[in-house]
Amino acid sequence: MAYTYKYPRPAVTADCIVITREAEPKVLLIQRGSMPFKGGWAFPGGFMNMDETTEQCAIRELEEETGLRLSKIQQLGAYSKVDRDPRGRTVTVAYLAIVDEPIAVTGQDDAAKAEWWPLSDLPHLAFDHYDIMQDAIKVYNDMMK
Repeated sequence: MAYTYKYPRPAVTADCIVITREAEPKVLLIQRGSMPFKGGWAFPGGFMNMDETTEQCAIRELEEETGLRLSKIQQLGAYSKVDRDPRGRTVTVAYLAIVDEPIAVTGQDDAAKAEWWPLSDLPHLAFDHYDIMQDAIKVYNDMMK
């Protein structure tokens, strides 16, 4: 039986921030292959399927967009700025993963490229990913103490 909701519902996405454990840490970014922000850099991520958790979504999207398969990620936080996605009202749950060094990746699915970027030299990031990156760096630095 279908149910009609009185109130609109936001879409849910998940993003995966993967940072290396190196003297000069790097983060894995994808170059978006489609709008919005086509050609811009962002975290691997995407819309959650109805039959998965946000954690499963983050792991799936990471593999689909970069070829990188991880199983250990930790939730960083939920991000819900009203205008964070020009496609409509979207809430994302961001996850953080730490790897020893850059792993071979390739842009796949809707990612034109996948590359490792030094935290000290990040490109302009799409959506609200700059804000999320700042939170990820704080958690990363606390973990590396």
